[in-house]
Formats: sequence, structure tokens, C-alpha cells
Amino acid sequence: MIAIVDYGAGNLNSVKKAFDYLGAEVVVTNQPETVAAADKIVLPGVGHFSSLQALDRTGLREALLPGASAGKPLFGICLGMQWLFEGSEECIEMAGAGIFSGKCRQFSSSVKSPHVGWNSLTIQEGSRLLRGIAQDSFVYYTHSFHAPAVAETTAASEYGLQFAAAVERHNIFGVQFHPEKSGAVGLSILKNFCEV
Repeated sequence: MIAIVDYGAGNLNSVKKAFDYLGAEVVVTNQPETVAAADKIVLPGVGHFSSLQALDRTGLREALLPGASAGKPLFGICLGMQWLFEGSEECIEMAGAGIFSGKCRQFSSSVKSPHVGWNSLTIQEGSRLLRGIAQDSFVYYTHSFHAPAVAETTAASEYGLQFAAAVERHNIFGVQFHPEKSGAVGLSILKNFCEV
């Protein structure tokens, strides 16, 4: 069973519908015990980084991290991916999970922000999440802050600079774009997550 974490800032219905379409057993929940019992966890998110403070208030952070440390697949989408890093300039007083190094930063004033719409992926070889996804495939973004390119970056996009579009380390996955809004490419990525 896949638990989609509801902390009050996610595009939950569209994420659930995408997994439903794939025939996955999925539940949307704000209950830490349900998250802890799930086989896999999806952490979606839209909005301000401070929204993630709800994970601390509700006990969901404590439900997420031990399972991830023990090898349970965890998939952060958009804001959920940014939480996997050390933090964000958008809310400097709040720490992220620190699974990946570095902080998320705002796009420079040289480009229109937020970055909204379709953009292509430069994909690295060997990614389980992006298995079978063609080089330069287009995915859908909506974000003002971006994660840095790190050693675990499995795909990057260009928007004024190169930033991490996807990251992966063992059982931990993250994408800055919205697979649930990215058509057939996004569905393939979600299917790959179901199969890890």
C-alpha cells in the first residue's frame, strides 16, 4: 500500500487519481500510524516551504524518516522533494530532512518566476525512477525555488541555470516537476515508483 501524505499543502487528488489510474493500492492520509505502516510513501506538495512545518506539528516527520532510513521507498514531489534537502531560502528558520545536501534557492531575477509550464529533462543513466524515459522528455513544472544539482541528481532542467529535476539515492526519490500533470511521461515515472 502506498500512503500519500496529507499535511495540508498537497495536490492530493490529482496525485491519487494518477496512482488509481495505474491500479495501485493507495490511500491519502494525515495519520502518522498509517504512514508508518505503508509499504511506500509519497510526499507531494504545492506552496510555501513553511507549509512543511505541519510535518513536525502532526508527528508525520517521525513517521516518514525512520521508514526511509530502514529502506522504505519515499518519493517527494515538488515541495516534497525540496523537503528532502537541508532547507530552503523561502523559510530559513525551518530545516528540511537533510537527506540530500544543500538548500533550495529562488530563481534569479533574470528569468520569470515562478517557473510554470513544460520543460525538458536531461537524464542520467542508471535511474530506477526514470527507467525507460526518453532523453529530453518534457514534464510540467510550477515552482519559484529550485533544488541544487547534487551528486544524486538523476535529471536536470535548464531555467536561467541548471537545477535538479530529479534526485535518487537508494530508496529515496524526488522530482521537482509534477508527474501527475506530465501526461504519459509522468505516468511512466509513477509506475516506475510502484515497481521499485
